[in-house]
Amino acid sequence: MLKGAGSREILNYFMENYKEEAVFTNSLGAEGQVLTDMIAAGHKDAYIITLDTGRLFPETYTLIDKTNKHYDIKIDIFFPDYKRVQKMVKEKGINLFYESAENRKLCCHIRKVEPLQRAIQGRTVWITGRRRDQSITRLSLQPVEWDDQYNMIKVNPIYDWSEEDVWDYIKENNVPYNELHDKGYPSIGCEPCTRAVKPGEHIRAGRWWWEEPEKKECGLHINNNS
Repeated sequence: MLKGAGSREILNYFMENYKEEAVFTNSLGAEGQVLTDMIAAGHKDAYIITLDTGRLFPETYTLIDKTNKHYDIKIDIFFPDYKRVQKMVKEKGINLFYESAENRKLCCHIRKVEPLQRAIQGRTVWITGRRRDQSITRLSLQPVEWDDQYNMIKVNPIYDWSEEDVWDYIKENNVPYNELHDKGYPSIGCEPCTRAVKPGEHIRAGRWWWEEPEKKECGLHINNNS
């Protein structure tokens, strides 16, 4: 597949020239698993991280273990500050995110953004699995960008892939993936903020479904095409 070749070329360039500076954030979605497969092929010692928010699906935890064993790697897991989580829940409730966009963004910040900040500290290259057709906030995504929020180079190797491209790669290369994908979940995040989508719905329709499409980002990617 031509796109696979181009994406590997991008990845290899940054993994070889920025080995000690690159971080790949894998959210365990289909895109993240594709990139993990590409990276593990030649860089098993790469710094791959994921964020455990404390509200993930059981299937996602199973996939972490399965992925580590399949590729003989160790994904670094970062957790939120339990004191901040306790304070938030005590003041606003366990499911505060349903109450307002402000609450939802607060929850995402504590459970995802702050742990990410710790995970990428000292790194200069951030590799992501974002694609243009994932949402309207990512339509102008480029393969390599500058992230003003974290002052890093942001690399999006599969930026121009379609969902079909992703799944073709997974099937052709026997890539382990989340079982929820087979149950109508094309995009998977925290359990209370993710639902299965109906036939014909956009692939991100099941994420924060109570909010407007142009606001559906958790805060990890802002300032440049989210």
